[in-house]
Amino acid sequence: MTPHVTGATVKAADRAHVFHSWSAQALIDPLAVAGAEGSYFWDYDGSRFLDFSSQLVNTNIGHQHPKVVAAIQEQAATLCTLAPGFAVDVRSEAARLIAERTPGDLDKIFFTNGGAEAVENAVRMARLHTGRSKVLSTYRSYHGATAAAINLTGDPRRWPSDTAAAGVVHFWGPFLYRSPFHATTEAEECARALAHLADTIAFEGPQTIAAIILESVPGTAGIMTPPAGYLAGVRELCDRHGIVFVLDEVMSGFGRTGAWFAADHWGVTPDLITFAKGVNSGYVPLGGVAISAAIAETFATRPYPGGLTYSGHPLACAAAVATINVMEEEGIVENAARVGESVIGPGLAEIAERHPSVGEVRGLGTFWALELVRDKETREPLVPYNAAGADNAPMAEFAAACKKSGLWPFVNMNRTHVVPPCTVTEAEAKEGLALLDAALTVADRHAVAG
Repeated sequence: MTPHVTGATVKAADRAHVFHSWSAQALIDPLAVAGAEGSYFWDYDGSRFLDFSSQLVNTNIGHQHPKVVAAIQEQAATLCTLAPGFAVDVRSEAARLIAERTPGDLDKIFFTNGGAEAVENAVRMARLHTGRSKVLSTYRSYHGATAAAINLTGDPRRWPSDTAAAGVVHFWGPFLYRSPFHATTEAEECARALAHLADTIAFEGPQTIAAIILESVPGTAGIMTPPAGYLAGVRELCDRHGIVFVLDEVMSGFGRTGAWFAADHWGVTPDLITFAKGVNSGYVPLGGVAISAAIAETFATRPYPGGLTYSGHPLACAAAVATINVMEEEGIVENAARVGESVIGPGLAEIAERHPSVGEVRGLGTFWALELVRDKETREPLVPYNAAGADNAPMAEFAAACKKSGLWPFVNMNRTHVVPPCTVTEAEAKEGLALLDAALTVADRHAVAG
């Protein structure tokens, strides 16, 4: 007989045996979750939370979509697992559906277990294709926690693992609100950011650079949508110097920005795209690399020196096939675009007007960030960069207020991100914005009144 499960028993087992990511183990208090559906999840005491984080910005179709759950169950009854060297119908179909939606000729798909492994393999492909070693990436970025990916990452999570010998060079990407180039307009920021990148390439030696990797829209680092012309400008620099252009769409892909891939907004085709998260809404771990014809040809008769036991796992691929079909049938990408444009964007703009702690709102689709500040004039962040402990108290108080009201936020440094499932309804979006509006009064206590 199964013992009675309670939140206390689940939490006790967790605290006894689970080692959590990115955490000081003795200082955390994980919520015991009993279930989830759509845009909500709940604990064992019946407290329900509107998921404005989409967990880790990956449940793009919401929790427990019945068609995807059924597809996983059906696949499990048919064929649970098979080595990646075989041809499997569901793996081939997942690859086909992804390739149909990638821009240009990125028609070959290498499957991984998640986004970090996708980045690792994209970098390996670029280095082997070019015969070069260096890879350029931006500060204010996140590419994963494996060896190459963490070194490519531009946020402080890199610091404890940074070997300074990984062949990575960081540069500044465009971010007008906190411009490193003293720009005052989007056009200036774009031109100066591209000039900075061109200089970085020149001084590093173009012939030494295998790839430039960018998040199409940086995610965890702040959802800074690139200015018009920036991605096209990077594409031109890569073409000029024979550099592989990699776009990381792990977080921004599969409907999150109101397009299948964020790159679609700017009409840019990279040489490689990394993906994960939204490809099957995280129901079963899956990631991958979409590969251009030229790079695929490099390995036509030359073996690719990489692989994973679970590459293209049947259960994960079944979840991807069902997810992509559901997104198409139910207009989920279009819903993300519509709700973002008609509800979330205008609602956040109104919130920014009312709250002295909101310095800037930016985003698109169901992918938004609020920059929280102490002073709108000076743009001083609400908490210092990479704040911890007492220094982070204002953001911790704000997050606690959200959760107390039934809103689960995505908080990073001095920002809160508004990233509900792409299936979010207008009513749910408005509910979440109202709860966010109320919680921001806590942040306002630490800000200079306007």
